[in-house]
Amino acid sequence: MPDQRDTVLIEQAKIQRMRLGAALVYGHIGERRTVNDHMKRLMGSIVVAAVACAACVGVSFVSQLLTERAQESSSTQTPTGAVNP
Repeated sequence: MPDQRDTVLIEQAKIQRMRLGAALVYGHIGERRTVNDHMKRLMGSIVVAAVACAACVGVSFVSQLLTERAQESSSTQTPTGAVNP
């Protein structure tokens, strides 16, 4: 009989430690995040990533366009006294 009481006491202490650890890590049950909170964060992250990608593509396109125009304008400028053979 004493062995059963000790075993029950040890198991109760183990369960209590697990609950306290979970409360420390995840917070009170009422304060824990729900699936809706995670979905909002996921959708927000996807939107931010799409905007960042669009900005990178836009900057790359504009810089390439400006580089091509600069090369075209430098190649079309020839000296007026130059003779082409």
